[in-house]
Amino acid sequence: MASGTEVSVTWPQALAWRAERHLLSPVGELPVADVVRRLGAVLSMDESLAELAVRVRRRRSAPGELARAFAAGEVIKVFAFRGSVHYLTPEDGGAYLALRCAGRQWELPSWQDYYGLTPSDWPRFREAVRDALSDGPRTVAELGAALTSRAAYRHLGPVFDDDPWTLLKPLTWQGDMSFGPPRGRRPTFQRLDHDPRWAGVWDLDDAGRYAVTQYFGTYGPADADHVGYWLGNGLSAGAKRLRGWLADVQDRLVAVDVEGGRRHVLREDVDSLLAARPSTVVRFLPGHDQWVIGPGTKESHVVPPDHRTPVTRKSNPVTVGGVVRGTWATTADTLTVTWLDPGPPPREDLETEADRLAGILGRPLRCVVGAA
Repeated sequence: MASGTEVSVTWPQALAWRAERHLLSPVGELPVADVVRRLGAVLSMDESLAELAVRVRRRRSAPGELARAFAAGEVIKVFAFRGSVHYLTPEDGGAYLALRCAGRQWELPSWQDYYGLTPSDWPRFREAVRDALSDGPRTVAELGAALTSRAAYRHLGPVFDDDPWTLLKPLTWQGDMSFGPPRGRRPTFQRLDHDPRWAGVWDLDDAGRYAVTQYFGTYGPADADHVGYWLGNGLSAGAKRLRGWLADVQDRLVAVDVEGGRRHVLREDVDSLLAARPSTVVRFLPGHDQWVIGPGTKESHVVPPDHRTPVTRKSNPVTVGGVVRGTWATTADTLTVTWLDPGPPPREDLETEADRLAGILGRPLRCVVGAA
């Protein structure tokens, strides 16, 4: 990585710059798919939280807009970071999936023994999956029935009857399929190459360099440990590969002193970083928002150590100037803020942001602030 500190900023400056990159301050104007692309991925564990993660970053938004973008193929839904389901864009999602494939988990002896599929069986198995989905989306049960009707895969019947998810994940990693439109509460899968925007799974090294630079562009100033957390721990890209990709892009990075700590940003972002002015803007974010998940909850400049427990337990964070200072929750007509800091809460700013959230959620909310 780049050696020798070239510029210096404070943490409030750094977080103000990152908030602009996250479309949080100021709130952005980008379309839904571009919001997802900017963040790299949006967790879809809870669809209401996934949509809120997008809508809080758009000045003008509407209920159901993430679902509509998904239905139009503007975003895709696949297993990605940490084995969970995420929204990605079809144009650059293949970069993150290439990293997810790098470990080739389906070639592990334990996988071969359990699923009765050797590495040489996978090309034909993948083709069979694509064939089964050629006429449109199928539920997991329907996909399993189509596959196990073939003699070569009849032995997978008990897998589909019990827990097929581990077997299905590599099929999204390799770009054979993605989640399709749900049928009630039942998920479906569809061929990914039927989306005309799908750019395919990238060459691994091209994908690695792209993912690394995208991370610095959205989550900087960052260091190698943050890249390792996001792309290594998150996508199993491998420490050796990550070191190689960081070395490949080091000429694009500038070392930054952030209050005595050494971080890096992309060279093209230095001027905007230096121009950033500290902010005290209040934001109500959904649980597992990328603002927190991207750098990780151990990033003490975003999540103070005393506040980490509620954040890791899926609470919705309240940030002030980019730092988690509280949590929030709603009932029918009340938004309750639990203030975690010892100092007084900025009640007027909290009420202003509560009004914005009420507009997004489409119902009046009375803001109530209390201490933890």
